[in-house]
Amino acid sequence: MQQRERLRDENKRIRQPSCRMNDDEYQLLTRAAAVCNMSVASFLAHAALNAARDLDRTAAEIATQREVHSELFAVRRHLGHIGNNLNQVAKAINSGADVPYAEAVLGAVQRVTQRVDSFIQHYLDTETRTG
Repeated sequence: MQQRERLRDENKRIRQPSCRMNDDEYQLLTRAAAVCNMSVASFLAHAALNAARDLDRTAAEIATQREVHSELFAVRRHLGHIGNNLNQVAKAINSGADVPYAEAVLGAVQRVTQRVDSFIQHYLDTETRTG
């Protein structure tokens, strides 16, 4: 893992604000930081600074962004599962085996593709209306 570049003295973070969270909130925070490959402190600083720099955003826009992130993570997870199944189908076909589930796997690929297309269209339509 590559170590991040140290901040110059004038940009060094010396303030350490504090906040309280319940266990569920803290678990959510630590999972989010881990997904982003960040420490909890870095994640908090990054998220808080982004929010502070854009005070004109509405609660609806923030909720929409949360939906976007959730959907993208779900799509990535599903594509990983389907990719694994597709590799198994290809391996079986290449070895001359009968693959009765090939049609089901290809159907799953088609459903995920439609889901991604639908999500992207919804996102673009929402951005057009609010942007």
